[in-house]
Order: sequence, then structure tokens, then C-alpha cells
Amino acid sequence: MRDRGPGGGRLLRLNMGIVFAFLYTPLVVLVILSFNQSKYASLWGGFSTKWYGVLAHDSAVIRSIGTTFFIAAAATVLSIVIGLPLAFGLERWRRNAALDSASYFPLLIPDIVTAIGLLSFFAAIKFPLGVRSIVIAHSVWGIAFATAIIRTRLRGFDRSIEEASLDLGVKEIPTFFKVTLPVIWPGIIAAALVVFTLSVDEFVIAYFTAGQTVTFPIQIYGMIRFGITPEINAAATILLCVTMLSIATALILGGRRNRGVPEEAVA
Repeated sequence: MRDRGPGGGRLLRLNMGIVFAFLYTPLVVLVILSFNQSKYASLWGGFSTKWYGVLAHDSAVIRSIGTTFFIAAAATVLSIVIGLPLAFGLERWRRNAALDSASYFPLLIPDIVTAIGLLSFFAAIKFPLGVRSIVIAHSVWGIAFATAIIRTRLRGFDRSIEEASLDLGVKEIPTFFKVTLPVIWPGIIAAALVVFTLSVDEFVIAYFTAGQTVTFPIQIYGMIRFGITPEINAAATILLCVTMLSIATALILGGRRNRGVPEEAVA
């Protein structure tokens, strides 16, 4: 490859620095202002953690966080339970471009369109809006995410170890649990973390299908209508930390490689 010279390298580094600064400066400012002692979010009054204490004693916020985590956990379980066999079906037994497109289509539809469609559907079948409707709504695109991530893991899976297990007389179902599942488990965990994080963060679809249920993003939206305070910055910082931790864990697990055949396969 031809050397582009030090000038080109400096220009690329400068461009990269500008892009990252544009992307992450607002987040850094948000975190800093969450420790602002002043009650005015835009006026720095000194370092303080009191707004995290205020947030911890806000019963409405705590209740919304609990509701959000319950919904995210339920939507994650439902997405994995449906997405795992779907990923196997698309990757192993039915390779079809039309089916692939259909499985990814929910990821491409704008949230507002999905929200309106789900609201209309629930109204048509007279399904009550609340926690259950949000779980179902989040599972619509959660299944698509889970399927896509698990399929990525399946593509790098060496099927010869499954064939070896079957040749040794192990039935298909025990082979799945003793050989296949341990190998693709990091991909399943990565998919679960991504779906969980997206469900925690999601606002538009939840807002349309929540009824009287208040999730954490809806609670923040209700608070922000009266002005931005350090308490809101503290809540957003906590949500940011949860999101970054989940995504980082998902990336680490999703990038792991199988280093050998599970011992149970040859037991």
C-alpha cells in the first residue's frame, strides 16, 4: 500500500477528532451538568451530587424505572424465545432473500409508523393498553434484532462439531443443548443485552401504546416539559451509563470466538 505521507495522516486524525468531538461533546456536557449544584441546568454553581440524591427519593421516577426494567426484561425474553428458532430456520433450513428481508423489515420502519400501526391494531382488537401492550410492541422489533445478532453467531459456527456429536449417537435435541447452545450462547446474551437496552431507551412506541403506564423515558419527557433541571441530567446520565454498559458487554460477548468443542459433546 502506498504511503500517503505524514500530512495525510494528520488530516485524517484531525477529521476523526472533529467527528468524535461532535458526537460526544453533548454527552460529556450532560454528565458534567448532572453534578451541578445550581438548580439551573445551564448555570454552573459548583460540584455536587445532591441531584442524584433527589432523584433517588423521587418515587415517581423510581416507579417508572422499575416499570421500564420489567418491560425490557419481558420483551427481551419474548424476543429471544421467538428470535432464536427464527434465526435457526432462516440460517439453517430456509435460505431465502425474501424471508431475510421480511425478518429485517421491522428494523427499517420508522418508529412513528410502527407506533401508529400498533396502536391501531390494539384498538381494533380491543386489547387494553398498558404493560402488556408495551411488551408486545417492543418485541416487534426486538425479535428482528435478536434474529439478526444470533444469525451472525450461527454463520461463524463450525457445524462439524454438531455432525461429530450426531455420529457418536447423540440425538438432535441433546446435541443442541450440549454442543450448539454453549457455542452460540455469547451471541444470545449479546442479542438479549441489545434488545434490553433498546427497550429501556425506547420512547415513541412506548408512548403510543402505554395507556396510563409510565416508563422511564415517558417520565423524563413529562419532567422536561417544565424545563431542564440537574435532576433530569442526573436521570439521563444514569440511563446513559446503563446503555453504555449493556452495549459494551454485548460487543464483548458478540466478538468472542469458540475456542473448542464443549466437553459435554463427547461425554
